[in-house]
Amino acid sequence: MAVQASEVFILRTYPFQEADLIVSFFTRDQGKLRGVAKRARKPKSSFGSGLERLSQVKMFYYQRENRELVNLSSCELIQSQFGLQQDYAAGIALDYLAEVTESLLPPNEPSERFYRLLVAVLEHLRRNPETGVWPVVMYFSLWAVRLSGFLPDLPVSAESRRIAEEMMQKPIGQLSQLEWSRATAVDLRRFLVRQIQDHIERRLLSAPILETL
Repeated sequence: MAVQASEVFILRTYPFQEADLIVSFFTRDQGKLRGVAKRARKPKSSFGSGLERLSQVKMFYYQRENRELVNLSSCELIQSQFGLQQDYAAGIALDYLAEVTESLLPPNEPSERFYRLLVAVLEHLRRNPETGVWPVVMYFSLWAVRLSGFLPDLPVSAESRRIAEEMMQKPIGQLSQLEWSRATAVDLRRFLVRQIQDHIERRLLSAPILETL
C-alpha cells in the first residue's frame, strides 16, 4: 500500500486506546481527514511535537479502501505555533481558528483557498503580535463564512460594513492600521459567530472565551 504525503494543519487530537491518538487534520490536497497515530503518546513517538494544535506539517499516511480513518505513519514539522501559545489571548485565538475550521469543513473536500486563509492569518499572528488577536479573529471569521458559501447581507453598522468590505478586498497584511480591540466591529464579529453556529447547529466552545479577553 503506497504511503501518501500531504501538507496539513493539525486541527484536533484525542486519546485512542492505550497510547494512540485520533487526529483530525486539514490537508492541502484532500481536505479534512481523520486518522490514527499509533503510539503517538509514547515518549519516543515518531510524531514528536508535530501533532500540536494548528501545527503545519508534512504528514505521511496510507488509507485502506472503505475505511473512514487513515493510518498515520509520521510527520515532518513545517511551522509550529508554539510561540503563540505562550500568550493567553493568542492561544484562545488558536482554539477558535481550529474549532471553526474543523466544524465548517466537510470531510474529503479540498479547499485551497481555506488552506491559504489559515496560512495567512497564522503568519499575521506570528509576525504582528502588537496588533493583538482581533484583526485575525475578524478576518478569519468573515472569510470562513464567505468561503463556506453562506455569507448573507450584513445587518451591521456603517463602520463595521466598511471594515468588512475592506477585508473582502485586501490581504490581512494590507488592512488599515486600526486600533483594534474587542469593541472594534463587535456587531460584525458576533453576527459572523452566530452564522457559524447556526450553520453547524451547535455553539462554539471557544467563542464565549474570546469574548472575555
